[in-house]
Amino acid sequence: MKSNFNKFPVIEIQNHNCISGWENIAEEIETRAPKVIAIECYSGVYTEEINVSLQELLKPELIINTIEAMKPESEISALVQAFVTDDPVFGNLTSLELENYFDISKVNSLRNRIAATNNLIIVTGPGATLIARQADLCIYADMPRWEIQLRYRKDTVCNLGKTNYTDSFAYKYKHAYFVDWRVCDRYKKRILSNCQLFLDTTKPHQPKMISTNALYDAMQETIKRPFRVVPFFDPGPWGGQWLKEVCDLDRSLPNYAWGFDCVPEENSLLLGFGDQIVEIPSVNLVFFQSEALLGKQVYKGFGDEFPIRFDFLDTMEGGNLSLQVHPLKEYIKEKFGMSYTQDESYYILDAGEDSFVYLGLKENINPDEMMKDLEAAQNDNIIFDAEKYVQKWDVHKHDHVSIPAGTVHCSGANTVVLEISATPYIFTFKLWDWGRMGLDGKPRPISLEHGKNVIQWDRTTSWTKENILNLTESVSDGDGWREERTGLDALSFIETRRHWFTKKVVHHTRGVVNVINLIEGREVIVESPDNSFEPYIIHYAETFIVPANIDTYTITPHGESTGQECATIKASIRTNMIAEKVLK
Repeated sequence: MKSNFNKFPVIEIQNHNCISGWENIAEEIETRAPKVIAIECYSGVYTEEINVSLQELLKPELIINTIEAMKPESEISALVQAFVTDDPVFGNLTSLELENYFDISKVNSLRNRIAATNNLIIVTGPGATLIARQADLCIYADMPRWEIQLRYRKDTVCNLGKTNYTDSFAYKYKHAYFVDWRVCDRYKKRILSNCQLFLDTTKPHQPKMISTNALYDAMQETIKRPFRVVPFFDPGPWGGQWLKEVCDLDRSLPNYAWGFDCVPEENSLLLGFGDQIVEIPSVNLVFFQSEALLGKQVYKGFGDEFPIRFDFLDTMEGGNLSLQVHPLKEYIKEKFGMSYTQDESYYILDAGEDSFVYLGLKENINPDEMMKDLEAAQNDNIIFDAEKYVQKWDVHKHDHVSIPAGTVHCSGANTVVLEISATPYIFTFKLWDWGRMGLDGKPRPISLEHGKNVIQWDRTTSWTKENILNLTESVSDGDGWREERTGLDALSFIETRRHWFTKKVVHHTRGVVNVINLIEGREVIVESPDNSFEPYIIHYAETFIVPANIDTYTITPHGESTGQECATIKASIRTNMIAEKVLK
């Protein structure tokens, strides 16, 4: 059946204009007659494109790149080392601010040059508004994290304050996750409202510009309706073929392992202004519309972080995921500075006849013997006998298994998982990767020491069967629908509810953000009983977000699915567990 999955969902915005192309952007800047322009850039923006384009069109007397005022790269490397660490995967969340990157004597020297220059001056880069404190025009050039990652892979951008273009992708990503993005996000939250214009350069040589007022209005409009972020997809050593067909992806690539359909920290939002589309990081919505999006209680507990993640793991005609475990909440706080951990679940969206998961340990195993065998597999290239130690369970379509932190687990081949989890997604301690190489031809990092410290050895076969395997119970039913509680166990702060329906179902957010995926059926329509938002069409496997400030909404089979049974899985936060699960 032909895919109807929408890979580029656009949120239409009224009453604002968008300017596209460098020529038109330059004309708009000229109408404001500034003498000093500060173009504040998120790490990963191509500052050279901005400078070359505006040099040609505006002919400024002076262009300053903020790197000129930063500390020497060796000093910056020393500054960030405690947060980047020597670990191949993990670091510590930084406490640095953008100001820490700058040499005050260099900054003062540039300020003196600006004061002595009579004609147009442009300052570009991270910290432009630090250097040009009295700029006549401030422009913020933003960048979604997924696009930054693609640029890392192409060696076209480097980490903040560095010139490490050719460092490995893994290092640049880790550096950004623990340092750059934290520094730039903190600064963005401080200064965005002081900027007059917002610049989107996500697509090279296709710049778009809107007023910052238009950006804020767009974010306010977005949280009044259900919406989707822009999904992205990535191959992997165990990847499969299902996402290609269901999401209509490039058939020429070997596989797709991941589909990130709701990870607002790294996804983007597409805002439609007439015939122009502006791309912004979806995390901006979390930063600047926190309480309306998340709900008062969730915001109080998590701050401006989106605590729920939905993503696809595709192993159809692929291989097993790595055998892994996630850190306990105290461990992730102590070692990495994170305030909560990755409790998760596997919703089996599709399955082959031989689908399975590894989940929990077998009865009466010897922990020391298991760790010894894992170390031998890692150090001596010996095959680890997973089935000797880890319980293997058959799974079928629409099964839902819970994976609280500390539980050894792994999805098997020929399975499509909708992973529903808390957000700290980088913190996976791999124990065994089946002796295979990553796509770069190198072994993927194994974290046995971390893993040994967090494995809960009492989560054996009997415990798993009773506490985390297919925890489904009926909640309620009505005319043409029934509701079930599924999946995440009593240890998790995420609640999941599944609805089966042939007719309209009424949902209530109860002041808490909802994340929903259409797990059965071709198409449904999401509507407001009081017409507070326009009807919204959702297709099979699409994830959408219902902001907390929407009280009531309905979901009904639609189009090809009219009269047929559909199903959704909905995740929300158990507000009574926030204090228990979040370490401040």
